[in-house]
Amino acid sequence: MKSRARLLPLFAGTAIACSAGASFAATTVINVTEDGEGGGAMSLKLDPPTVKAGPATFAVHNDAMTEQHEMVVVRLKSPDLPIPLNAAKNRVDESKLKSLGEVSDLKPGASGKLNTRLAPGTYLLFCNMKGHYEAGMEARLTVTP
Repeated sequence: MKSRARLLPLFAGTAIACSAGASFAATTVINVTEDGEGGGAMSLKLDPPTVKAGPATFAVHNDAMTEQHEMVVVRLKSPDLPIPLNAAKNRVDESKLKSLGEVSDLKPGASGKLNTRLAPGTYLLFCNMKGHYEAGMEARLTVTP
């Protein structure tokens, strides 16, 4: 009876350690910095530009002094396909792309986060405020297996 009592805590600890490792998968953090003022050049930069597939958090910061920005994430079917634009609205036509989510309405100096799961492929990150995509607010993210 004594030997059985000694083994029980050993097995219990092993089960807890195994289940804890499985439930806490590492999340990749992708830092996104948006910048630019109306009438001038705008930018969207990400670090790192290549990540492994799996859970990811986009940590977005608007560095602009006066301009509001947003960040939309879409997975591209092919990295060389043209991005559909709605010329009348001076924006990307999001209805023709599959969005994974967005961080919207970031006031100057504000930050936000988007949590998602990334599959291997090429992703486009962009600001879809009127004219911002065409002013340079876009970047490509490569996700490897």
